[in-house]
Amino acid sequence: MPQKANRRGGPKKDGLLTAAPFLLPSLLGLLVFSLLPLLVSALISFTDWNGLDQLLAPGFLQEHFIGLENYKNILSGAELWKVLGNTGAYIIMYIPLMLAASLLEAYLLSSTRRGVSAFRVVYYLPVLTSWVAASLIWTSVLSPQYGAMNNLLALFGIQGPGWLLDEKWAMAAIVLVSVWKDAGFFGLILLSGMVGINKSYYEAASLDGAGAWKKFWRITVPLMSPAIFYVLIVALINAFQLFPQVMIMTDGGPNGATQVMVERIYRYGFRYFRMGYAAAFSWILFVIIMACTAIQMKAQKRWVNYDA
Repeated sequence: MPQKANRRGGPKKDGLLTAAPFLLPSLLGLLVFSLLPLLVSALISFTDWNGLDQLLAPGFLQEHFIGLENYKNILSGAELWKVLGNTGAYIIMYIPLMLAASLLEAYLLSSTRRGVSAFRVVYYLPVLTSWVAASLIWTSVLSPQYGAMNNLLALFGIQGPGWLLDEKWAMAAIVLVSVWKDAGFFGLILLSGMVGINKSYYEAASLDGAGAWKKFWRITVPLMSPAIFYVLIVALINAFQLFPQVMIMTDGGPNGATQVMVERIYRYGFRYFRMGYAAAFSWILFVIIMACTAIQMKAQKRWVNYDA
């Protein structure tokens, strides 16, 4: 029989009181490690704090508070737009290449061809490799004089570019490494969407005379659109947070060609000791990511198909 509500609030209130001790550790963790740092960083963004002075010292705000000055300097300067241009170039190259590589990996993993078993073992290794190790290895591979990449191109009579030392090729090299590192992770997500497609759709299409390419565009892509949409959301956020490969492989060079948002935040905060300026940069990045995500969420109603 259903439990009757009592005068003191009924079973819902009793259930909440029972669950509260179990929820409290997670809520405290959320407060201390997520919400509180957000509030502190927002406060710091309105100051000229250098990261060294005592943050909770008496009179801190009176001494360091500068209002919107950090935001005005960032938005009115040329550096932000250059950094956004570099990030935009990275996104334009990275997203299509990553999606194509991930789809190819998902297709190979879902097939039963010879050699697939070995591929299933090795395809995820780049994901497990740390960015530090991967970046150091690729820095050697892309060396214009002794690197394996240019030596391989030389076998076909092609003179390789300067890669990380060339302003025109440095960002492309970063994209190449990023796709190599991330394709396995996103390929696994796309694989989950691919194997969930009902095989009867392909059988019906075969009876109608549809070829492999038509099946891919008319069946596979529409039915995988939720997984593709998720991959695009995560990949775009990751692209805006581009950092370790840039710091290790190019350090923002050559001549600022690979300077990006998180690299600027790190440099201003921990090299130039302008923590307030870095915090303002991070909040601008947060707003940009939120705006892009909101646009994607709005646009997904036009092309994402949730009906299997």
